[in-house]
Amino acid sequence: MALTGLFLAAFLAATILPAQSELVFAAVQAQGVAPVWLLIVVATAGNVLGACVTYAMGAGIERLRNHRWFPVSPGQLQRAQRWFARWGAWSLLLSWAPGGDALTLAAGVMRLHPLRFLALTVVAKGGRYIALAGLLRAWGWT
Repeated sequence: MALTGLFLAAFLAATILPAQSELVFAAVQAQGVAPVWLLIVVATAGNVLGACVTYAMGAGIERLRNHRWFPVSPGQLQRAQRWFARWGAWSLLLSWAPGGDALTLAAGVMRLHPLRFLALTVVAKGGRYIALAGLLRAWGWT
């Protein structure tokens, strides 16, 4: 049950919905319900899958961007596109950071090759959970 909750929290955190997965990760790691490597794999898988949903939204944004309910403002999208155009696919290495969802959306808008998107996103998202697990261990939370 804890792993399912971790997966869902990580998935939602990588979509345009406002969610955080770090607290869930920390709680599950502190409970010791599974080896840390498994928590990293589960959280990374959920977070990457959520990023793929956001990427797909970006790829189909032309059909959706004029809807009133669309959750990304034109300004946010333009900033993300400019950032992505300037720094290219490598900007996805920051997709783990706050605002990173805009980068994954921009990657879809810019039609970045899906395998390149996936590789960079796995590195970024997985790296974050590895670092988080290490910090939690260093701080004595496990």
